[in-house]
Amino acid sequence: MKRNRLRIPGAYFATLSIGLPLSTLAAPTKASPSPSPSLRPMTATKVSPTASPSGSAAKLHPIAFHGMIVSTDEKTKTFTIAGKEKSRLLKITDKTVVTKAGQAATMKDIVANEEVRGTYYKDPDGSLEARIVNLGPLTESEIAAEEAHRQKRADKKTSGSPAVSPISSPSATPRI
Repeated sequence: MKRNRLRIPGAYFATLSIGLPLSTLAAPTKASPSPSPSLRPMTATKVSPTASPSGSAAKLHPIAFHGMIVSTDEKTKTFTIAGKEKSRLLKITDKTVVTKAGQAATMKDIVANEEVRGTYYKDPDGSLEARIVNLGPLTESEIAAEEAHRQKRADKKTSGSPAVSPISSPSATPRI
């Protein structure tokens, strides 16, 4: 009999604890009293690469290239690099910086069967515009810079993350 007395209030409280949160979820929310939900107007729009009429604003980031020159065309100011899957046709513009062995070079210095590396941008029309073109093998300073970069990365990997002192970090077990 005593157990039946406790079952009824227990069932009531269980129903109340389950039903109360559900009723608050179903209640309608009130709108904010301010006429504008945002303090600043929405004036910025997202620019797509093809929306801009000027080519330089649509370019997102430079893409690196490296390879051998297959052919050149001085009339159209383009050169082709052989790739693993397909060759790439890069065009030279007034903004392109061409160097050979660290010295300034011209379109006439770009010849077939020569090693080349640099960066290019992909135009909205799909053409590739060369921005930096370095002709010939790596110079001594470039080799030294790459080696220093590799050494720095290797040191960073071997050192790992710095040790955290137990005083500054919270412990899983409380201290008594």
